[in-house]
Amino acid sequence: MKDQFSRAKGFSEILDHTFQLCKRHFSTFFLIFLIILGPVFLLEALFLMASGTSFFRQMGSGSNWFEQILSGYDESLSNSAGSDYLIGFVMLALTPIGYAAVLFAIIKIRNDEKFTAGTVIKKGFSRFWPLFGSSIIIAAILIGIIIVVALFITIPGVIMGMGDPLSGIILGIVLFLVIGLAISLLFTRWSFYLGTIVFEEGFPGFAESWRLTKKHTWRIFFLFLIVILITTIVGGAIEAVFTLILGNSVLHIIIVDLVAILTSMITAVAYAVIYFDLKLRQDGDDLREMIDDYQNN
Repeated sequence: MKDQFSRAKGFSEILDHTFQLCKRHFSTFFLIFLIILGPVFLLEALFLMASGTSFFRQMGSGSNWFEQILSGYDESLSNSAGSDYLIGFVMLALTPIGYAAVLFAIIKIRNDEKFTAGTVIKKGFSRFWPLFGSSIIIAAILIGIIIVVALFITIPGVIMGMGDPLSGIILGIVLFLVIGLAISLLFTRWSFYLGTIVFEEGFPGFAESWRLTKKHTWRIFFLFLIVILITTIVGGAIEAVFTLILGNSVLHIIIVDLVAILTSMITAVAYAVIYFDLKLRQDGDDLREMIDDYQNN
């Protein structure tokens, strides 16, 4: 395992290393996110029960089974509307802590040192405010870009659609895909600000992330894309099965949340593996020095 950290890895090797780590340390990694995000999901479940959502099976009205599921889904959305924004904000604050804890855990694994979920979570929370501040900044930038892009796509599409509706639709789709890809690549370049904040105590960390990802943007983008596709397909399949059985009940939400913890765990481990691979490629001496520092502490 240690050799895998000491050399730069290819595309498939990063994916293989990610899933090896997830398999060998599954219980610890899962517990990290369960401890951090579990209380939030528990509050969500309690709120839904208090608002009248059934615990075991939630079906709405309708003449057939499909209409009952849709109706029950609408009722659940209505019941949870007041808590969604609050939960989303708390997730924005706490999810980076989970990523930070996994980064600390990977360092321990690299050095063959023992660790617990509690110790790395404590280290993660020691960097809470810089992580939270950077996450707020990047979320604000993303929202601003989305608003500007929406206007940029909508206005030309509407103008062209007045003369030729089909051309307007095609133009809107093309602009959406091109600009969406550009935004994804931009945020790929910024995404490793977490590592900078965790280990180097930089803020907000975007410049260092930009440097680390230089000449590796497309490779990182496709690595994230594959991990997201895998976790989305697995999570979506599980959610679909339990939706058919339980409708949109509280139990269904709990199961979906547990799946979300699982997918977050896998994504965080992939993020950590890619981050250390980039550090080794861009400045191997600095990485070795950082590892030695944490080994001596």
